[in-house]
Amino acid sequence: MNKVIFKKPTAILLLVVMVISTALAGCAKKDTTKNNANTGANGEFDLNVQVGPEPGTIDPSLNTTVDGATLINHAFEGLMKINDKGEVVNGQAASYTVSKDNLVYTFKIRDDAKWSDGKPVTANDFVYSWRRAVNPATGSEYNYMIEMVKNASDIMAGKKDPSELGVKAVDDKTFEVTLTSPTTYFIEIAAFPTTYPLREDVVSKNPDTWATDPKTYVGNGPYVLDSWDHQAKMVYVQNKNYYDVDKLGPDKINFVLMDDQNTILSAFKNGDILFGDDLPSEEIAAMKDKGLYIVGQLGTYFLCINTSKKEFSDPKVRQALSLALDRQYLVDNVAKGGQQPADTFVATGLADADANKQFHDTATPWYDLKDYKGNIEKAKKLLAESGYPNGKGFPSIELSTNPGHEAIMEAVQNMWTENLGLNVTITSEDWNVFVETRKSGNYQIARHGWLADYNDPISFLDMWVTGGGNNDAKWSNKDYDALIKTVKTSTDRNERYTAMHKAEDILAKEMPIIPIYYYTDLYLKSDKLQGFYSSPLGFKYFMYTSLSK
Repeated sequence: MNKVIFKKPTAILLLVVMVISTALAGCAKKDTTKNNANTGANGEFDLNVQVGPEPGTIDPSLNTTVDGATLINHAFEGLMKINDKGEVVNGQAASYTVSKDNLVYTFKIRDDAKWSDGKPVTANDFVYSWRRAVNPATGSEYNYMIEMVKNASDIMAGKKDPSELGVKAVDDKTFEVTLTSPTTYFIEIAAFPTTYPLREDVVSKNPDTWATDPKTYVGNGPYVLDSWDHQAKMVYVQNKNYYDVDKLGPDKINFVLMDDQNTILSAFKNGDILFGDDLPSEEIAAMKDKGLYIVGQLGTYFLCINTSKKEFSDPKVRQALSLALDRQYLVDNVAKGGQQPADTFVATGLADADANKQFHDTATPWYDLKDYKGNIEKAKKLLAESGYPNGKGFPSIELSTNPGHEAIMEAVQNMWTENLGLNVTITSEDWNVFVETRKSGNYQIARHGWLADYNDPISFLDMWVTGGGNNDAKWSNKDYDALIKTVKTSTDRNERYTAMHKAEDILAKEMPIIPIYYYTDLYLKSDKLQGFYSSPLGFKYFMYTSLSK
């Protein structure tokens, strides 16, 4: 068994594959002619791209952002990886087998798998990283990604020692994983950054700083972090010890760190970067046919309500805030990127129990997107029932966001003010500060967005369990928790999907989050850049790119 393909190539996944195919068409050999800022000394291919601002962390166990994952994917590789067709294929694993009961996975690590310093990658490197991820002392917010592994939940709860995790090194090149119950998407988990191997000798010496210094950032992926000019640029060079080094494209990848949309657009237009992962919404129309790509993505853009705040403790208030938004207007006149108004939380593009149907299409809508006037009347009634007729007496609301999203927050502000009589202010913080503010619960309502971590609806739903690492809403519901537990332990497909639909219905009733739209992925790519691809999870891949002549 050498690869696993996403079982149901839904419309979104097909769209992504079509774009990938277009990007790969006509791939040329490495161009050694001068190309503005993308040619280095001796005619080397130095690629300048932008995928995000200064990352909060590039520690595979601690990262929670898509741009951070892109950086990690160029320096590390898991047992499995995602290729340019959207398939999960062998990475550091040369092969793997699965027991008849689907509980034991045995991975054979490639003989030529090496770290950037030349040392061989061993099964113990995976044992160490997986144990580190579930160890409460590590503080990994993505530790639940491997909670299907035997004893993981008890370890994360502090009931068992990390050494009891169901992973072991049978020998230097054989890594064995034992699950508590069959997990259909487990191989996709083996391609996710949280499960990438780590060097214990490197990390243990500098547990807090190893991932901030290029000298100690030892990886096993196609590239090596060579230098880091904070707030400006991260330089990656080819890992000469990578098994696939002869197939790599750029000699050097310069990840330019920017978060201002206008600066990104200017750099792209000037040829200073050949790829930009953002642009101002008002420039979308002008950039069509000039390097702008809009592709489907498995994600949802939403507002997160801090339910621990007294003013948002009543679900009726939260429902009123949600009903008062005109999502079609936000998509058509503010976002302008081909997004789809969201009427549930789980994004479009994910299969249902019947693989021929989408989970979204069989879900119960949270509200009627076409009846905005009716929704406003319902919102006013709910707010009045909560003791705040026409918004009177309700505390001022502060909307928290990060740069580039102010326009949507301003539109939300106006709708809540005009429709509900509420006083709303907006605060914007730099990305890393904003993420920490949201995680710590030091906010009222904050912008949020979520992309699937793997091709299963539970990737959206399990983040809201009580005490979950990504539960920024600080929301708790015992019935919801029980349903998620059923989803994660059941081997019956129909039972799993029935439980997930019920869980989403509870979210609709409680409304700790306010869905706004289903994401599209907008990025700028030069026609000169060939071989680039992205995954439905939002990760960007530049390791096999070339420049057309």
